[in-house]
Amino acid sequence: MTPGPHGFSALTGCRIVIAADRRSSELQAALERHGAVVERAPALTILSHVDDQALLATTRALIAAPPDIVIATTGVGFRGWIEAAHEAGIADDLLTALAGARIVARGPKARGAVLQAGLETDWVAGSETAREVGDRLRMEDLSGLLIAVQHHGSGSDGLDELLTAAGADVASLTVYRWGPPEDPDLVARSVRSGAAGAVDAVLFTSAPGASAWLDAAASAGELDRIRELALRGRLLMAAVGPITAGPLEAAGLPCLIAQRGRLGSLVRGVVAHFGDTEGGLPTPRGRLALRSAGAVLGGEFVPLSPATSAMLDALAAAGGSVVPRAALLGALPGSRQSTHAVEMAIARLREALGHPDLVATVVKRGYRLTVSEES
Repeated sequence: MTPGPHGFSALTGCRIVIAADRRSSELQAALERHGAVVERAPALTILSHVDDQALLATTRALIAAPPDIVIATTGVGFRGWIEAAHEAGIADDLLTALAGARIVARGPKARGAVLQAGLETDWVAGSETAREVGDRLRMEDLSGLLIAVQHHGSGSDGLDELLTAAGADVASLTVYRWGPPEDPDLVARSVRSGAAGAVDAVLFTSAPGASAWLDAAASAGELDRIRELALRGRLLMAAVGPITAGPLEAAGLPCLIAQRGRLGSLVRGVVAHFGDTEGGLPTPRGRLALRSAGAVLGGEFVPLSPATSAMLDALAAAGGSVVPRAALLGALPGSRQSTHAVEMAIARLREALGHPDLVATVVKRGYRLTVSEES
């Protein structure tokens, strides 16, 4: 765990959902080192094709007649291809066949898998898109060339048709596919928690996974609320790269995108977001930033109960404007509350913050958060 300047970690008080299957354990461990509470809720699962006879048949054909060009579209898929060859006892023959080919990678993760296999890449697409790969290759004369295309889990990406139209012979390999989540109820709970403000961030490592999580949010009737929280900056949506972020942005959700398209970069981006000392609302007692388990005030983490967190969230959303008691009553957890419950929650909030003047009573109107003029 990496402590911040005031003795707590950047992600202390944060609850983070990882809506991914791929390398989720690694991602969880990295976030927990910075103080986060992490929940894994994969919206899709990866179905391996290690025993797929079609994959092995195509692989043996490429060993017999080595390709001129190989396109690696994903890191996990390329590694899976080599692993499938190992299982069949033909990995050495496959690597020998690929060593004489030009290898094109759709992005840095695919390139990393190629290098891990002991091979070299000829070119890497900067945009991480199949379109850029296709456009690059179409600049050449592909007539009669044998091109092996390792596809991602979503299946066809248009490369087979594009390359065939350009005169190439295409050997298509799908190493894994996306399947339904192992625990749909867990995914639904993560959606409801995000909409209720009980989650600070949701992380994605694939575009299909992002789409599936958004579909679950829409099915639960929570997508509008999640969008509202994301636009307010109360719920961070974070993606490993621009392709993964595509479904989120199309749904109108702002998204933090890892700068280098890697998990380490994604973690650093999330840590920087929540560790930003200039973030949050300015108050006379220092900047105030909300967390699902409390708040950071003046560089110190303050744990809060669900009721006091709900009060602070409603007050912070108003940005210093008065919040009527009726509105605060509606924000309180539980269905049988009274205005007395609001008064008690406000009293406990003042006590927890340690500065009663931060929550001002406006006679006959409600309460407001005391913020500095710059807000």
